[in-house]
Amino acid sequence: MKALVLSGGAGTRLRPITHTSAKQPVPVANKPVLFYGLEAIAEAGVVDVGIIVGDTADEIREAVGDGSQFGLRVTYIRQHAPLGLAHAVLIAREFLGEDDFVMYLGDNFIVGGITPLVEEFRSERPDAQILLTHVPNPTCFGVAELDAEGKVVALEEKPEFPKSDLALVGVFLFGPAVHEAVRAIGPSDRGELEISHAVQWLIDRERDVRSTIISGYWKDTGNVTDMLEVNRSVLERIEPAIEGTVTDDCEIIGRVRIEAGAEVRGSRIVGPVVIGAGTVIKDAYIGPFTAVAEGCLIEDCEIEYSIVLSGASLTGARRVEASLIGRHVTVTPAPRNRAAHRLVLGDHSQAQISA
Repeated sequence: MKALVLSGGAGTRLRPITHTSAKQPVPVANKPVLFYGLEAIAEAGVVDVGIIVGDTADEIREAVGDGSQFGLRVTYIRQHAPLGLAHAVLIAREFLGEDDFVMYLGDNFIVGGITPLVEEFRSERPDAQILLTHVPNPTCFGVAELDAEGKVVALEEKPEFPKSDLALVGVFLFGPAVHEAVRAIGPSDRGELEISHAVQWLIDRERDVRSTIISGYWKDTGNVTDMLEVNRSVLERIEPAIEGTVTDDCEIIGRVRIEAGAEVRGSRIVGPVVIGAGTVIKDAYIGPFTAVAEGCLIEDCEIEYSIVLSGASLTGARRVEASLIGRHVTVTPAPRNRAAHRLVLGDHSQAQISA
């Protein structure tokens, strides 16, 4: 069995962060979100991985390398434009051959991994197996319709009037029959080859398409809100460790990991929090569910429920919360303007001015 990991999207929902970098290496709890997926694939016993890359290929290559850090063998497959998930399968045909494969969206996060799903697929070997989860906003996702026996009968991509609240999760398992399906379908209204259309093609031809409804935690980290939520979820399970320097005038409460080379002086940190190597925290408050990457400076300010990327500096910024701060960003107080009112009033005017 092989794996196909999609890391070629433009990441428009994470802009402006993704104007200058790929979304998959953006860290969650100081580890790139892409790495969680690669680790899950390795834990499932899959070794050969094809990674679909686009304009940010160099950044993905630099982060992942040859895959040996995960126990994987990685092949990079260039997609000249984000033309849909089924298009990714189409261009990976030579790499995939006739092997079964798991397709994993590189910006998705699933607690508990995929090992049981892969083992079940290897044992049963249907033509396709999709993962579903109940969501409150199904119009934002691909949606599955099941019959009374729980069999998949139809899929719709972001329907205006969804027939269920079961959304497609960004992990699919396929046998070689999917290659015929992706060749047979045409582009959708948005100009992409949709994987939901390929699966529907298999359903219409009465191929063996199965579904699994997952009850565990799943998130598509495509926007800032979901990225912060995944960060919160991961930080809740971190192991506390103080490997950096913490002075006696500091207060450390709860699950806090301070990596080697970090310095904390005159500050209060309330976990769960992770502080990256080489970061300096001075006269500051770091509140729950905050991840500060390596080489940052946080001084004379408060920050909570946020992600701060490498090399960023926040000084005198009072309180920051629910924020995603990019690499090498500088945040400082705005200069104070002299309070004054400038008026041009005609004859017999009446004006009320706040004190």
